[in-house]
Amino acid sequence: MKFVDEAYIDISAGDGGNGCVSFRHEKYKEFGGPNGGDGGRGGHVFAVADPNLNTLVDFRYSRRYEAKRGEHGMGSDMFGAAGSDITLKMPVGTIISDAETGEVLYELLTPGEVITIAKGGDGGFGNLRFKSAINRAPRQKTPGWPGEKKNLKLELKVLADVGLLGMPNAGKSTFIAAVSNARPKIADYPFTTLHPNLGVVRVGPEQSFVVADIPGLIEGASEGAGLGHQFLRHLQRTRLLLHVVDLAPFDEGVDPVAQAKAIVGELKKYDQQLYDKPRWLVLNKLDMVPAEERPARVQDFVKRFKWKGPVFEISALTREGCEPLIHAIFRHVQAQQKFENTPAEVDPRFAGDAPAPAPQVGS
Repeated sequence: MKFVDEAYIDISAGDGGNGCVSFRHEKYKEFGGPNGGDGGRGGHVFAVADPNLNTLVDFRYSRRYEAKRGEHGMGSDMFGAAGSDITLKMPVGTIISDAETGEVLYELLTPGEVITIAKGGDGGFGNLRFKSAINRAPRQKTPGWPGEKKNLKLELKVLADVGLLGMPNAGKSTFIAAVSNARPKIADYPFTTLHPNLGVVRVGPEQSFVVADIPGLIEGASEGAGLGHQFLRHLQRTRLLLHVVDLAPFDEGVDPVAQAKAIVGELKKYDQQLYDKPRWLVLNKLDMVPAEERPARVQDFVKRFKWKGPVFEISALTREGCEPLIHAIFRHVQAQQKFENTPAEVDPRFAGDAPAPAPQVGS
């Protein structure tokens, strides 16, 4: 199924039913009094976060959603029934915003979370409501209130702990297939990955994290070149970025350092906050580098790239170096989770569970 992470929909809650003007008519009761009931409320439109969904494709082909209106009031003190509600199932991580102003209205971040995105109109009053000591035969009624109508933009940002970024054919899909349950398409040509893939990495019993494989970036992606710019938004919610670099490109004229710098530049152009996220360097495809040349090539790359952060040397194909990387990622994610759960008024330096500094790990 094609990955769809953006859609536009029109929703309309139900209008309220009208109130009724009616009087009681019974034999031997000439003045039975008013008995017109109120109209029923219109149906609401709800959105629920469904963990079993991972795309917005259903909303691409069905854009109009209308709840039922409330029934009108009737005589004999009968109130109109409420209109039927409708519930729209959306993936966890969906952002709902106003299509015209761009204002973010809601975010579905928790599985099973239910929000009201459009309220049905209240029902109108029947003449029974207007009876009083001085107005014993009221003929007033009110119409039902209209339901809310909205034009909405749905945008999906996947919820992952770790995001992979890098040039096409850097080995991101091979890595996520090697360490998780994800099975992305892998081939020997660029842009094999056409949509984000999520994989759950099991470290131990009840110990896991989620990694997202994002389509490869190229220079100029922030201006619309290639495919990766469409999915950079999915990296904004991650706790850690793994910059995967092909250390042994097939084309001898390709410089891995220049490619890595281009990726960093695109991140900075797209979003400064994304650029400032914790980022580790993962040098991949070491199985294609002779063992005696590896230390020199790694050292040369790090020196020319001017990298001072954590460096991991792996081969996703043979899983060499993957195990230390996985455990280091889990420790980092776990520390970040504790840090995020620390009360705001507590200084993390004295909370006792501040995240440990990122390790400097080699193969």
